[in-house]
Amino acid sequence: MTLNTSRRGFLKAAGATMLVIGIRPDGALAAGHGSAQLTPFVKIDANGVVTAVVKHFEMGQGPATGLTTLIAEELGLSMDAIEYEFAPSDPSKYNNLFFGPFQGTGGSTAMANSYMQYRQAGAAAREMLIDAAARTWGVEPTVLTLQDGVISGGGKSAPMVDFFSAAAEMDPPANPTLKDPKDFRLVGNPGVRRKDSAPKTNGTAKFAMDLHLENQMVAVIARTPRMGGTVASFDDSDAQSIKGFIRAAALPNKAGVVVYAENTWGALQARDALTVEWDFSAAESRSSDEFRAELIAAVNTDPEFNAMKSDQAATAALIDGADKVVDHTYYFPLLAHAPMEPLTCTIQATEDGGILLHDGAQQPTGPHMAMAQIFQLPMEKIRINTMLAGGSFGRRATPTADYQVEAALAFVITDRTRPVKLVWSREDDITGGYYRPAVAHRVRVGLDGDGNILGWDHRIASPSIIKGTPFASALVHDGVDHTSIEGVFGSPYIIPGQFLGLTDVAKATSVLWWRSVGHTHTAYVMETMMDAAAKAAGRDPVEFRLALLSGGGKDQDRLAGVLKLAADKGNWGKAVAGRSQGIAVHKSFNSYAAEVVEISGAAEEGIKIEKVTCAIDCGIAVNPDVIKAQMEGGIGYGIGHVMRDEITLTEGVVDQSNFPDYEPLRIRDIAAIEVHIVPSAEAPTGVGEPGTPPAAPALANAIAANGPRVTELPMNTHGVTFA
Repeated sequence: MTLNTSRRGFLKAAGATMLVIGIRPDGALAAGHGSAQLTPFVKIDANGVVTAVVKHFEMGQGPATGLTTLIAEELGLSMDAIEYEFAPSDPSKYNNLFFGPFQGTGGSTAMANSYMQYRQAGAAAREMLIDAAARTWGVEPTVLTLQDGVISGGGKSAPMVDFFSAAAEMDPPANPTLKDPKDFRLVGNPGVRRKDSAPKTNGTAKFAMDLHLENQMVAVIARTPRMGGTVASFDDSDAQSIKGFIRAAALPNKAGVVVYAENTWGALQARDALTVEWDFSAAESRSSDEFRAELIAAVNTDPEFNAMKSDQAATAALIDGADKVVDHTYYFPLLAHAPMEPLTCTIQATEDGGILLHDGAQQPTGPHMAMAQIFQLPMEKIRINTMLAGGSFGRRATPTADYQVEAALAFVITDRTRPVKLVWSREDDITGGYYRPAVAHRVRVGLDGDGNILGWDHRIASPSIIKGTPFASALVHDGVDHTSIEGVFGSPYIIPGQFLGLTDVAKATSVLWWRSVGHTHTAYVMETMMDAAAKAAGRDPVEFRLALLSGGGKDQDRLAGVLKLAADKGNWGKAVAGRSQGIAVHKSFNSYAAEVVEISGAAEEGIKIEKVTCAIDCGIAVNPDVIKAQMEGGIGYGIGHVMRDEITLTEGVVDQSNFPDYEPLRIRDIAAIEVHIVPSAEAPTGVGEPGTPPAAPALANAIAANGPRVTELPMNTHGVTFA
């Protein structure tokens, strides 16, 4: 309802005057009317309809609500009085301020990089409308207010739309006055609900999979079962008898065979009828056991990189001379993203000789540039219609724009008279997509006689996600891929005698960031090792951590704050008889999260997760309802995957294929989640990912309180049964 209605309304009013407010690439405010649109974030048409132009795509994490809230707040509107639509692909106007000249959503950056940008745009629109009214009425702007679409003051009152035309002729203020936070009605209001809930509930919301263009063809691809394989030949004789089959062809890059049909079922059936001969001469052939052995061996030898430039020998000496040594080796398997809506996009030619891509576009700049290259067209001839996406967890944002490139290659080898809708099945993505890399850690911690840490030797082995991608210059330093070590490197804990080593291991599959990226494994290791060290020291796990967060820095204080809050609200140390508790705390994406997991039962008989208590400090809480939902989702995502999920390989071929053997979290798995938000005046930070890292180690620590310490995942294949 929201997205489609606002877009239709805008098109119907295209001939009317429109006030457009935004930020120019140089950071200055700009306004335009008619066809003059300079980086617009706010649209107000001649009928008084206000639309927030949202530069971050919506995969369920809430920017369509959050950014719209900021515009509505500054304009004095209710949430019912404002619409939203997604921005077009144009990084010169809608770039992610943290990504440079690149438009995209990820890294829990949407609110963090757009908070002031959208507030300023809303404030500028408010001041221009008020100035127009003041001139009309011959009064000072300072006596006027704009609230609920009405400008009033100085004995006058009128709808803001009455001053629309006059405002559209003005230059915007260079430095609009922002609303005082004490006057906020929407920001921080727990009663504000998501803008996209109703259309998603009643079925009017349109996801990329919902799109059906007139005369379109559906394309599915038979892909190599092993990374690096290519098409040697194929036979579509049996496919030709499938109803709806149109044709089959090898992709220009030989990465697969594309099958075109009149509908999705026909395309899938025809693909199953293909006979494809693969060239595996350069393909991956390792099985999971071999890959695991390589990773474990790597963390038991001298690392390739000294990530902290610290003295490895000195740390080893401290640990070897310690009164007690805690030594654990960890292994984390490959994991799939498995969003609820499988990958899809639709591509068509436009009347002006260009290309239009319809996609749940997480990072539009990548596919935009790829389309320009594939079709040999200037960037302005490529347009991207960003639609809703049914989850991503990182999967829709690959450095290679993989599925969008597939769609372009499938389209470029046709006569381009019919749109092509590329469809991935869930089996396609789980067996041949991108994965959270498999990772190994080994940590040795030395404690003195009083239980204080003397030395911490931490080794990590992992395939690099970033090397060889356009993001390497920003995230790889001195050979170290910082997504492999984040969460250990830069931890707020003040740990003496620390050494951190990293070894890159050749990847066995395509690898990609996964919800919380490196923190997904580093938090588990850091927080279970903290628990193990506390136990060896004979100290309470919360007090043990707080002692390492007593440095007085902002990071230490905020992390200690959520740790104390979670412990208090989770009744730490006061579990009822027959239950155990575990706690974990972690900083990620500039947010601070702590979680207490309370369980009943025993590992060998069946564990039930009774309650998770979460404390989150994410700065200004723009939409508390969204934040709580993201924490709940992140907790479920983190816990669900460590309980029972892994991707394994047999001679390079993925063994799992769908939810029966890669089971997502079930609603029965966690009885209750309680979220507490720390009040804050700090700038907003991320919430899409920070709930995930502490969840799994808090569960592991609860299990270890009266059972085994799980150092290899998933838990259900390493000694833990779930009720």
